[in-house]
Amino acid sequence: MSVNAVRLPAAEAAKQALLQGTGSPGASLQGQSALSECVTRMVRRYLADIGDTECAEGLHALVLHEVEVPLLREVLAFHDGNQSRAASALGINRATLRKKLAAHGLL
Repeated sequence: MSVNAVRLPAAEAAKQALLQGTGSPGASLQGQSALSECVTRMVRRYLADIGDTECAEGLHALVLHEVEVPLLREVLAFHDGNQSRAASALGINRATLRKKLAAHGLL
């Protein structure tokens, strides 16, 4: 299975985040996790970009759709394409994972 992701050691990933300006030591927003901080920044950026324009499908549905694809892709890559381990890590059934992968064209 071809997955469009690269697994980096934690130290290398942190170094790249610093070089790309997407992270800095101790710069979390009020003790938020790194993931929560990232989502916070991106939602703020999106809202600033669209202004008062309404999102046709709803912001909640849009964010869930946009986050699910890279989440599935990265977890599957982390587990070297093993769907059973990826499903377990995600806390979902393997059949549910397969449905989601098929729905997003990731199979």
